[in-house]
Amino acid sequence: MSSSSQTSVSSSQFESIISAVLNEFKEKTGKNLLDDWLAKELQSCDSVEAVMDIIQGQARAFDKFMTGGSKLMKWVRSSVHVLYTISAALGDGVGAAVPSAKAVFTGIGILLAAAKDVRASHDALVDLFERIQFFLKRLGVHTRISPTKDMVEILVKIMAEVISILSIATKEMQQSKTNIYFRKLLGRTDIEDALKKLDGLTQEEVRMAIAQVLQGVNELKDGAEPHQPAPTPR
Repeated sequence: MSSSSQTSVSSSQFESIISAVLNEFKEKTGKNLLDDWLAKELQSCDSVEAVMDIIQGQARAFDKFMTGGSKLMKWVRSSVHVLYTISAALGDGVGAAVPSAKAVFTGIGILLAAAKDVRASHDALVDLFERIQFFLKRLGVHTRISPTKDMVEILVKIMAEVISILSIATKEMQQSKTNIYFRKLLGRTDIEDALKKLDGLTQEEVRMAIAQVLQGVNELKDGAEPHQPAPTPR
């Protein structure tokens, strides 16, 4: 979709955005997303289905003590599909110089693993991924156009914000394993603030994409209009 030169420049310019959120995830959870065994498994994935096979394995623990896992995976799959498409728009696949997609998918797997022994975690995760997917489903226009530099920046920030949300949720699950009570994820100030930021980023990307499409349509329209000859002087 984007040219290789554009992707190279974008990857170099926005690598710091992903690096910062990877450090945040490690500080909150003690997990290095790029060194985790899941990241190594995801390295060879070349499709949404391949990614989901690995993530599904992390979710199977839910089947041991509850039903309805298919509802959770419905929202996870929807989110993975959109994020994988964004990854393709950025030109980074699942494992590249700016490993945003691989980091997100690894983060989802780590969150599911952390939540498997936490009572009431299933419903909390269903709610969380439903909210995430609600914002991400807006991102469809960009799949039909070449992203500009500004749009690439927004897409990278969206990836980073999803990782940030995953880090907060994972930390809560880790702490809840040793606590009697589990606090709902939605309603927490940090989660809600991160979701609001994700909401704003996705709205900005949509506006930017629509503006780019309209510009392209106008350019095509101008190019298709026949040339009007100058009036003959009397």
